[in-house]
Amino acid sequence: MMSASRVRRALGGLCALVAFAIMTGAAHAHPHVWITAASKLVFAPDGTVTGVRHAWTFDEMFAAYAVQGLPQQTKGVYTREELSALAQTNIESLKEYAYFTFAKEGDVGRQKKQKFNEPIDYYLDYKDGNLTLHFTLPFRTPFKVTKLALEVFDPSYFIDFQMVKDHPVELVGAPANCKMGLVRPTDSSAPQQKLSEADFMSGENANYGAMFANKVTVECP
Repeated sequence: MMSASRVRRALGGLCALVAFAIMTGAAHAHPHVWITAASKLVFAPDGTVTGVRHAWTFDEMFAAYAVQGLPQQTKGVYTREELSALAQTNIESLKEYAYFTFAKEGDVGRQKKQKFNEPIDYYLDYKDGNLTLHFTLPFRTPFKVTKLALEVFDPSYFIDFQMVKDHPVELVGAPANCKMGLVRPTDSSAPQQKLSEADFMSGENANYGAMFANKVTVECP
């Protein structure tokens, strides 16, 4: 088990930085960590959607901080095994923030929030200075999709999520009639206000980051 000091040096969990900003009020309405994401919606043979598979690549500065002090057999190289404790720390920390992944099913105005179980199949990869967290979020109850809305974002906008340019979202094993759409956030979609993170998480600004959400829609008529 990693000691408390080792966890802090390694990362202390991705969301430890978010918590620090909230406590100090040091952050403002702009991101401090950048993630390039790719996602897959996984379907079972019976046509139900079973989960969301994420791959999140952190910006180089954050990646360098995250691996600082971690033991390694080869300089500049980190194996999946050497990163396993850090991956677990990340996943455990993300739970408090609902893994920055939000799903609703149904027609607008009658949508039902879909809950997730804890992540499975999680691990970290480190290559050429890029640190990528892979994990699968299983839906608590698999369901047949009619109109699914999936959003990936940080409500506090401490973390900026951008989907990769090519193949940002894929449907794996989906019925042939399913269609997928993606709306990306734009920098002009919301004013850059100077508000503390504490302000973001309360009152009318509690969901500020939603204006920068990546919005995925799946329809299986």
